[in-house]
Amino acid sequence: MKYMMFVCTDTEPETDESRIPDIHAWVADNDAAGRRVTGSVLGAPAAATTVRVRGGDLLLSDGPFAETKEVIVGFDIIECADLDEAIEVARAHPMAWNGRIELRPLVDLDD
Repeated sequence: MKYMMFVCTDTEPETDESRIPDIHAWVADNDAAGRRVTGSVLGAPAAATTVRVRGGDLLLSDGPFAETKEVIVGFDIIECADLDEAIEVARAHPMAWNGRIELRPLVDLDD
């Protein structure tokens, strides 16, 4: 099963930085195990463009749509046997310590 990991900031990060896992080791471990399909860091929220169509008109806005202190800063798509394995993969990600990870299963629209 494939899962999208939204990598987000948080207002209450881990205070003991010596406990936080290394991102390069996390990527290397999950790439080597074949669990990480792809991933990337995202540009700053200020670089976002929000696209909407209302009444047939294109509406563009600079910056993120949501006004929030927490922002999505990256993503990973992982492939795991089940949610329990996905949780273990997310738990080891550095941003689970300094931010938050949201897991969502990818839905196959052909099913």
